[in-house]
Amino acid sequence: MDIDFSALQGKPIHFIGIGGCSMSGLAQIVHANGFMVTGSDMKESAFTAQLKKRSIPVTIGHDEKNVHGAGLVVYSAAIKPYNPEYAYAASHDIPMLERSRLLGLISAHYKRVACIAGCHGKTTITSMLALIMQNTGQDATVHVGGMVDFLDGGVKIGKGDAFITEACEYVRSFLTLHPTHILVNNIDDDHLDCYRDIDDIFNTFVEFIEKLDENGVLLLNQSDELAYRLKEHASCRIVTYNNGGQSDWYLDNVSFNEFGFGSGDVMYHGEKLGRLELTVPGLHNLRNALAATAFACEVFGVDAATSIRALKNYKLAGRRFEFMGERSGVKVFHDYAHHPSEIEACLEAAKLVPHNKLWVVFQCNSYTRARTLKDKYALCFKDADEVIMPDIYPGRDTDTQGIHARDVVAAVNANSAICLYIPTFAEIKDYLLKNWQPGDIVVTLGSGDVNKQQLVFFED
Repeated sequence: MDIDFSALQGKPIHFIGIGGCSMSGLAQIVHANGFMVTGSDMKESAFTAQLKKRSIPVTIGHDEKNVHGAGLVVYSAAIKPYNPEYAYAASHDIPMLERSRLLGLISAHYKRVACIAGCHGKTTITSMLALIMQNTGQDATVHVGGMVDFLDGGVKIGKGDAFITEACEYVRSFLTLHPTHILVNNIDDDHLDCYRDIDDIFNTFVEFIEKLDENGVLLLNQSDELAYRLKEHASCRIVTYNNGGQSDWYLDNVSFNEFGFGSGDVMYHGEKLGRLELTVPGLHNLRNALAATAFACEVFGVDAATSIRALKNYKLAGRRFEFMGERSGVKVFHDYAHHPSEIEACLEAAKLVPHNKLWVVFQCNSYTRARTLKDKYALCFKDADEVIMPDIYPGRDTDTQGIHARDVVAAVNANSAICLYIPTFAEIKDYLLKNWQPGDIVVTLGSGDVNKQQLVFFED
């Protein structure tokens, strides 16, 4: 890769928030291509540990001194202008680049650029595809937006001509990419803090898939109405999956074992190519595996048998139905699910896991989501026996927008499940310890800091 950053002149590229899953991966790709890289983050993590293993210096804490002498500063959407490193770089004319723009520049240097898009399932499908490709000789570079065990992080540095990446719709960042092939798993009313409405989201996906030329492949989930509608705007070859015999690729004879792990026959135009067997729960994960299998075949020429063998060993990425521990005979899981559609799919999987009572702790991660999706949150907890909701995690929001966790709790109570408002995780712990019984399971949900806050459940 030959990125011409003329302003560098041997100076380091500094990443503000280098411990983020995407930022750490980009830093490693840039470093592997001969650039000097430094970074800073507010805390240590598995991602910063991986960076240090790659001899990339990471400073804990943000200070303007960290960017002194930098030739370029890379930052993510989470970094605000008042961040001391951002502010110093901006006021001292140090070139700056937003994370998604760097990802776009990187993608331009590969012959084959496979982008996994959709409002839900991107990380799982991308990591599944990464595992499949590890069983081939194509040595693709992979960029995943999560912690993946077999990658020891969220990135694989390859030497081949292929680049596989998540393509995130948030703030339209995927429009910086240079795709040659695209998979769209679904289109939903997420990120309404930066989109006007669902039509605005759909039109942005249209703009993205129109980047494909006639030699590209567009793989569409035919069971998702909006994703399938993209076919009307594509000038490339279209392949479909997931809608029974109507799609090019579909599953037949689906079943689940006593642990909720799914299996199904992989069908292509009516021909059985093999039986897919997973060791992760849920129909949505089985469908994600079908998507990865189809994309690997259509884009990279990987036969279905190779994908099926690889996916038998697949483990979910971090924060995707992740087992967190056990206390008093109660197993605790965590999932990143935060949109109603994701929550519904996660709980459909959770109910397949052997249990007596299914407890859910949901931390809504945004006042905007609470306000705009309240009516959908009201309906998505039907598979839970009891839901507990703490105060809303503010996320990127700057004010409460007149919504409170109590409002969401009332909506859930009125429509789908028993739901309690308990403000803090310490109080939630006390309530659970008094009420859960051996054989129950707890699933914590949300994309805020619930995965860290829930650790109090295991403290004496």
